[in-house]
Amino acid sequence: MTTGVNSNPASSAPASSANNATSQLSSNFDTFLQLLTTQLQHQDPLDPMDTSQFTQQLVEYSQVEQQIDSNTNLQTLISQGTSQSAAYATSYLGKTVTVSGGEGSLSNGQAQWTYNLATAATSTTLSITDAHGNVVYSGSGPTAAGNNAVTWNGVDNAGNQLPDGTYTLAVKATAGGQTVTSSVTSVGTVSEIDMSNGTPQLLIGSMEVPLSSISSVKN
Repeated sequence: MTTGVNSNPASSAPASSANNATSQLSSNFDTFLQLLTTQLQHQDPLDPMDTSQFTQQLVEYSQVEQQIDSNTNLQTLISQGTSQSAAYATSYLGKTVTVSGGEGSLSNGQAQWTYNLATAATSTTLSITDAHGNVVYSGSGPTAAGNNAVTWNGVDNAGNQLPDGTYTLAVKATAGGQTVTSSVTSVGTVSEIDMSNGTPQLLIGSMEVPLSSISSVKN
């Protein structure tokens, strides 16, 4: 099994942006001080200028500088948190995980889900959609209370073999005209961690799964 971690070297861009903002603020502040000094040197001694506006601008410059510093510190904390998340995510490599939410990976023409019914149903309809939300398969399913296993061979209702990828199973179960509560999970092995968007995504086959969708892990 091939494993790997994709990383994004562009994480330093926010810090560069903060540095540019600080540099620009410093340049503007220097220009402001030069103008203030020039006006003070050439003011009429009998009618001195009102410096209250300059004092207010000095206060505003100080507030902006503090805000830039705060943003820089916040970005540093976010970067540290992202690094920690990436390190934590790598612990999932090679592990078998349970994914909640209904998404499953069709790999080598096979996808497996488990759905749980709170009570026995009189009718259960299974619908499988592709990554674009199109229903590619629908049919009846087991109606027993508890866990029910579903294995799909990737063949749609028209008899076409669909490509491997991410598919979602939805379950609609009823009993006596009332909806039966259901939940859907799938199981797969994590082969890769994708960090290209800054947030760790676990890859199961070609399916990307956020850490928040993982409900259990086992070796």
